[in-house]
Amino acid sequence: MQVGMIGLGRMDGNLVRRLTRSGHSCVVFDKSYEAMEGLSQEDVLKASSLPDLVEKLESPRVIWMMVPAAFIDQIITELTPHLDPNDILIDGGNSYYVDDIRRSKELASKRIHYLDCGTSGGVMGLDRGYCLMIGGSNEAVQTFDPLFKTLAPGRGNIPLTPGSGGLEGTAPQGYLHCGPSGSGHFVKMFRLPRLSP
Repeated sequence: MQVGMIGLGRMDGNLVRRLTRSGHSCVVFDKSYEAMEGLSQEDVLKASSLPDLVEKLESPRVIWMMVPAAFIDQIITELTPHLDPNDILIDGGNSYYVDDIRRSKELASKRIHYLDCGTSGGVMGLDRGYCLMIGGSNEAVQTFDPLFKTLAPGRGNIPLTPGSGGLEGTAPQGYLHCGPSGSGHFVKMFRLPRLSP
């Protein structure tokens, strides 16, 4: 599967490495030259701008954004004129779930899919995998299941929770479709550390 990745910080670069090492194809973009060069040993295609990233992706496009929440709307505004119906945007950062609901509605009017994906795993995720909490339409989540399965840690040799009835699903693998748009970041919000008052 091909994916475009915007944002190549320490964790984000490792997301790309995990994907490419499992046979997925990545087109990457970051405003930082150093971040782009950090992936020079990987089999990735580098984009010079957001429109260039869109142009280098096959349709329907999958674009995963790993940038601070404050920049997501700006990036979506820059990307949208270059996108086609059935393209998908995934916000893998820590956006406020209410913003995800709004973005999903706005993009749906253009027939562009939007998923919010709370991503947990830090710099160790390259080897251990990432726990993913995904919000959005069932159709879009199912379409990109191979991508999520690659990034997730997998069950390993951990026994299932007693009383679960032995049911297999994606949760024991380390990723979960939490519900409609906003659900992924809503669930991740409860996993984040809290500061004492």
